[in-house]
Amino acid sequence: MTKQKKKNFVLDTNVILHDFRCLDNFEENDVYLPIVVLEELDKFKKGNDQINYNAREFLRQLDSITDDNLFSKGTPIGSGLGNLFVETGIKAQDRITEIFPERIPDHRILSAVLEISERYPKTKTILVTKDINLRMKARAIGLVAEDYINDKVTDIFLFEKQHKTFSNIDSVVIDRLYGSPEGISMDDLELDAPLIPNECFVMKNGKKSVLARYNPFVDKIKRIEKQVCYGIQPRNAEQTFAIEVLMDPEIKLVAITGKAGTGKTLLALASALKQSENFEQILLARPIVALSNKELGYLPGDEKQKIAPYMQPLFDNLSVIKTQIPYGGVESRNLEEMQKNKKLEVEALAYIRGRSLSEMICIIDEAQNLTPHEIKTIITRAGEGTKMIFTGDLQQIDSPYLDAQSNGLAYMIDKMTGQDLFAHINLVKGERSRLSEIASTLL
Repeated sequence: MTKQKKKNFVLDTNVILHDFRCLDNFEENDVYLPIVVLEELDKFKKGNDQINYNAREFLRQLDSITDDNLFSKGTPIGSGLGNLFVETGIKAQDRITEIFPERIPDHRILSAVLEISERYPKTKTILVTKDINLRMKARAIGLVAEDYINDKVTDIFLFEKQHKTFSNIDSVVIDRLYGSPEGISMDDLELDAPLIPNECFVMKNGKKSVLARYNPFVDKIKRIEKQVCYGIQPRNAEQTFAIEVLMDPEIKLVAITGKAGTGKTLLALASALKQSENFEQILLARPIVALSNKELGYLPGDEKQKIAPYMQPLFDNLSVIKTQIPYGGVESRNLEEMQKNKKLEVEALAYIRGRSLSEMICIIDEAQNLTPHEIKTIITRAGEGTKMIFTGDLQQIDSPYLDAQSNGLAYMIDKMTGQDLFAHINLVKGERSRLSEIASTLL
């Protein structure tokens, strides 16, 4: 087997802010950090967001491996890994300044890539950045640039995943499912495709059909019955599947994906309210992705007032539920009581860092705007008796350094599929309105 030639990788700041453990993922190749990257990391040290945490953790890791050679001969990153260099003396390259005269960090990084590639002409030098525009600039002047793909999902079809439909199922089997609440054995079925734990599907024979799920906890196929949660009724098969897995206490982690208007957050919230007696608290949270380059500090008011505009979609879903239940009825009174006693809380995701999430349902909305590490951080906060629900549109990402394959929600689905405590339902049909459905499809 031919040994791979060693390469030089030059890291952009956003790679570190995305994954502070990135140095472990370049195998035996050497890694270069232009000094401007450390300068940029210094600006991100303070704060409560995930990128601030990543900046601090990377700098701590860097400090632990630093020796006198870091700025000259290089320092070993670890066993089986290459060396790490911090480049301090790189000047602006004439070739770079002629094309990109503006003195900004991105262009200083390009100068570093160019100098290192000329210093080691026999070794391939690669810029690693999650900034698409910087990759284009690098390629425009003949430099090699790549995205950081260590945590990218390769199965892009999960974004468009639809439920399976099995036709020509023996009608006797369908009748048995309707008559057997405990379900039927897998051995009684001959399906033309394998099933994964908690997979939901349709079985048909002519005009007969049944919605079913493979329940791994009893190793049986069970019929799915439509459930109504706080006035919210499922309007299609996928929504019925979603409520099924959301209401199962054995399933501790649920991902609900789908385009705008498919009912992701509404179904998650309604099912959580239905199960509220089984949990200490219902927590609704979403990441704050600043719009038009306006950070929270730009907005007037205190903490609650600053985050209110970002949390409004969650309050909108609560309002929808309130219109579906009788005013003054048991469910209406329960909802008011939960809000009054803070059993139902709406928060910005940044403010739950460090909390121990025990005996609660956590709904994380817009999870496609989280990195894989952020998703892991949230899930590992789950204590005993906690159920976590992540909702999001895998094709509607607001973060500039994430895409459909590298966001945390897609990563979680890819890694967790097949685990008996996990279920993923992709909602396909928009139910908000005909206008919303047409716009989501055509625009």
